[in-house]
Amino acid sequence: MTSGLATTARGAAFFDVDETLITRKSMLSFLRDYYRWLGRPDSAADDTVASLRDIAAGPGGRAASNRAYYRLFAGHRVAEVTAAGQQWFDDGMTSGGLFHPPALLALREHQQRGDLVVLVSGSFAACLDPIARYVHADIALGTVPEVSGGSYTGEVRDVRIGAGKAEAVAEVLRERELRPEDCHAYGDHASDLDLLRQVGHPVVVGDDPVLLEHAHRGRWRRLPPAVGAVRGAGPAEPSAR
Repeated sequence: MTSGLATTARGAAFFDVDETLITRKSMLSFLRDYYRWLGRPDSAADDTVASLRDIAAGPGGRAASNRAYYRLFAGHRVAEVTAAGQQWFDDGMTSGGLFHPPALLALREHQQRGDLVVLVSGSFAACLDPIARYVHADIALGTVPEVSGGSYTGEVRDVRIGAGKAEAVAEVLRERELRPEDCHAYGDHASDLDLLRQVGHPVVVGDDPVLLEHAHRGRWRRLPPAVGAVRGAGPAEPSAR
């Protein structure tokens, strides 16, 4: 999703989404709501999440669990998943606490400066687009599931996990002719390290020990943890895991 590009931007601000800009893991949170939307019991979601955890703990790691997540949607109509994603977002806004206030404030400050705001996540459009519309992000870069005949095939392309996030950032810097030293990036997890290293102003959100070590050595800026974020709650976050 791309809205009007801020052509006067001095730089760019890249935001991981899960447990950085929002307080939850969007993919797993959405999956639970989607199963309810389909009329499936909560136990079905619990079993699926447990299976994804097992895959993440295996040799393929988070990238494998991410692909396994999207296979769950094989044969599902894109329009229906998109509608469920909007409902998931609306319910999150109604219940409150979806956004992490310090990160959202930082995003607004970048917009006031005229910086390009880019969301980078392992999640997909069903979750990301409502978030991007709400914050008026210029670009949202997520995992792109394959579609055929209006339905998901279960396969994916452009996976935004770990190094995939860094590649997405590098592409935006190159295409927009932005200088890394003029740009910021926000992330909460060790897998966001490659993302943070792409810019001149990395910002660590929360207390991940790997990132805190780099923050201490590099004197990186820090923001508090996202309230409600539970580290280790699941394998397939839409942020750059």
